[in-house]
Amino acid sequence: MNNYETVFILTPVLSEVQMKEAVDKFIGVLQAQGAEIVNHENWGLKKLAYAIQKKSTGFYHLVEFKANPETIAVLETAYRRDEAVLRFLTFRQDKFAAEYAVKRRNRKSQSNAN
Repeated sequence: MNNYETVFILTPVLSEVQMKEAVDKFIGVLQAQGAEIVNHENWGLKKLAYAIQKKSTGFYHLVEFKANPETIAVLETAYRRDEAVLRFLTFRQDKFAAEYAVKRRNRKSQSNAN
């Protein structure tokens, strides 16, 4: 199993409940394929660098997970079929990116504890 990280942008017209349902759906797709969710972060509503589908903002989400390579095709198909997804990017972490992700999570958890 490889370490992966995916970031996706949801349309800003979604309500809080609809956004949560969409995120849960993608996490469910991963878990149905046998992936292990390592970390999930909601980065919130952010301004886009350029307009996508006439939208200037979007809800950003990060999911880190461990999965087999076949899982990525299923996940990206789910992204493409969902109209709420403006953009997505999934990549396999090499050992340095995986180490950095662990340090970033630890640093974030320490700052939340204070």
